[in-house]
Amino acid sequence: MSGIDGVERALVVVAHPDDCDFGCAATTARWTDAGVAVSYCIVTDGDAGGSDLTMPRAEMARIRRREQTAAAAEVGVTDLTFLAYPDGRLMTSIELRRDITRVIRQKRPDRVMSQSPLRNFQRIFASHPDHLAAGEATLSAVYPDARNPFAHMELLEKEGLEPHTVKDVWLMGGGGITPDQVVDITDTADRKFAALRRHESQYDDWNALEERVRSWLSATAQANGLGEGRLAEMFQVVHTG
Repeated sequence: MSGIDGVERALVVVAHPDDCDFGCAATTARWTDAGVAVSYCIVTDGDAGGSDLTMPRAEMARIRRREQTAAAAEVGVTDLTFLAYPDGRLMTSIELRRDITRVIRQKRPDRVMSQSPLRNFQRIFASHPDHLAAGEATLSAVYPDARNPFAHMELLEKEGLEPHTVKDVWLMGGGGITPDQVVDITDTADRKFAALRRHESQYDDWNALEERVRSWLSATAQANGLGEGRLAEMFQVVHTG
């Protein structure tokens, strides 16, 4: 399934640069190919990333913005918002909810895609605290904040941003979810890998990284009956319309 019926605009909200590329880039490529206008909202600049101890953190933030912008272009996304929250210290604050609500009201997406707010004890690496915070804040921004004119009233009264109701939220696989939407991304997987390779400051062994990610996508496809040689990304759909 592709899940694009009736969707004209989508917004992807993630904690760090590269999160969207690991989680949903090949699905995003399918959507943009079909004419869906996809926007990204990156909550932090990933300034705590990389392994170079001599790199000033402000410079790392600038590098990661450039890398994410290039990665987004690989899958047809050119509209990016960076919220510049501190990497590694993200909390589900009312300020974060407000800032994501602002982006939702600006972009007015039919669908929002984000990270799961649930910790996965079987695969703890998918449950970075920033991911959990971004997922919880995004769900709270979708419901009730973005649709409620009395939530964050400065957005309406000072910025003129009218309430907006999002039809559904897709939570990315791997973060303690129960997937009910599986997208065959065999034909767009190469663009996902191209997007991941744009994050040059973060990884050294690209062949090993691609092999590892490909094995995840293959396992997802086989577990969901797509057959040998297919690749898939998976999501849990939360209906919010």
